[in-house]
Amino acid sequence: MYFSFSKLCTSILHYTQGPEMVLFQSSLSRSREVLKNFTHGFKGIIICDGYSAYGNLEGVTFANCYAHVRRYWLKADSKNGRIGVEYCDKLYRLERKFKHLPPGKRRKMRRKYSKPIVEEFLQWVEQSPFYGKSALATAADYTLNRGEGLKAFLNDGRIEIDNNPAENAIRPNVIGRRNWLFSVSEAGAQANAICLSLAETAKIQGVDFYAYLKKLLTDLPNLNFQQMPEILDDFLPWSKNILLSCGSKDSPTFEKNNRMSGLFVMHAVKV
Repeated sequence: MYFSFSKLCTSILHYTQGPEMVLFQSSLSRSREVLKNFTHGFKGIIICDGYSAYGNLEGVTFANCYAHVRRYWLKADSKNGRIGVEYCDKLYRLERKFKHLPPGKRRKMRRKYSKPIVEEFLQWVEQSPFYGKSALATAADYTLNRGEGLKAFLNDGRIEIDNNPAENAIRPNVIGRRNWLFSVSEAGAQANAICLSLAETAKIQGVDFYAYLKKLLTDLPNLNFQQMPEILDDFLPWSKNILLSCGSKDSPTFEKNNRMSGLFVMHAVKV
């Protein structure tokens, strides 16, 4: 059983602009059909690892993760492996410099400084004689098979260079498994996914999850949300009601949420 995890910078429900959220969905496999159903109606960019089932979804641009690429070259513990790592590190050093730039400016700087490094990296891999089943050959194949996805960040300043935010947000589930000893049923996994989605979304919105949960359990029983489901909008982690009552001074602004629209960062983990 798997959790498909996404750190969404747009709401699947609204398709265009929306708040930053974390969404977990449980499924019995990582098949392409699962991803297709999970992202139904989404038009934009998906930042993900190089899993072969991802790709060729209508209206979706796939951007691949340099952290995964770097990991493969790091495993190829050799002189050439270190060269591959250094190419990735050069890009990360530039990304740290560009981090606080607006998307348009970041794209311009990437086109000027990062693009030559990416092109040189891919050309070096393509021309290097890495064959067989060695760690170097595996790293080379992984990189070349995702060449287009590794160039995607050069064309859009909103795209991050990796999906590390997704991997970081999945960590509570990975650690939690040791305590709750997995989900023993599909229904249990779905319930777990809902709870983790609320908890992690509250976290990235700067909301105290204990205070938020307390407010939900105190206020919702007194409201007729079955007849008026729109009431629930005021209890979502990014709502003004929740940010004012349970948020901290570090809560992200609505301007930040809207600026990050159209992105979908995802990862999958076994539960």
